[in-house]
Amino acid sequence: MHRKKAFTPLEIKIPNRESRRLPERHGEIRHRRIRQQHRDFLTGFTLIELLVVIAIIALLLAILMPALRRVREQAREQACKAHLKSIGLGILMYLQDNEYTMPNFHTHTTPCNGHLWYHSSGRLLKASENSSYWGVIYADYVKEPKLFGCPTFKNFSQIVAQEMLYTTGEIENSAYSMNGWLTKEKSIIILRHSEVVVAHDHMEPRIENGNDMLYANSSGVNFEHYRTGGRTSWYRGIFRHSVKSARDDETGGKLNCLWLDGHVTTINETLGEEIPKRWYDPLDKN
Repeated sequence: MHRKKAFTPLEIKIPNRESRRLPERHGEIRHRRIRQQHRDFLTGFTLIELLVVIAIIALLLAILMPALRRVREQAREQACKAHLKSIGLGILMYLQDNEYTMPNFHTHTTPCNGHLWYHSSGRLLKASENSSYWGVIYADYVKEPKLFGCPTFKNFSQIVAQEMLYTTGEIENSAYSMNGWLTKEKSIIILRHSEVVVAHDHMEPRIENGNDMLYANSSGVNFEHYRTGGRTSWYRGIFRHSVKSARDDETGGKLNCLWLDGHVTTINETLGEEIPKRWYDPLDKN
């Protein structure tokens, strides 16, 4: 009876004569396959495929960016309206505390028709001081000067600072014009408060003549000295929301307006033919 020849441990461990290595274990084979697959993936991703991916990403961005810009502008417009409503509440409280009489806006007193809130020393300016903004009158009722700022106005504040030679001050918090024709008027004798303009988006801090107002002047259009008088950058700062046109004398946009009863509305860009003068001059004094 013949016995099967058994292998000794030494015989099992003899290395392969060609590779001089021990036989590979199962784990090493698996890792080698994974590395090979990884190399195959990298070498298999062609330039054309990469360009296709980039083109798809570019197309998606082209579709999404206009929508994102619209959403961002809508957010700015809503913030502007909210600020004007807060100002309106402050004005109503001021009227209640002052026998329903509008403050002195120092109409036609040129030096005080400015955009600044604070003196260089840091104190709050008075309404009668040079370059003071009309918002200082309501500082006790509208505690935050930032509420007098419009997010979209930030794009134009540098233009104002350069032309008015401001070196310091809260220019960005002077985004709205006040109807100067209401100075010292008693609101209780004014009819239809919902049709009387108090303030709206503008570049001028206080509007006190027809050329600065929404209704058409004798030439048949409004803001003529802005449209054709070399101040087109200021004109674009009036109808500054939802701008659709790049023309100097046309934005295709709109402005936000605060009325005497405290409500806020949007007014689309207009030549002013349909805007009545009584919106600014309810007592027909100008």
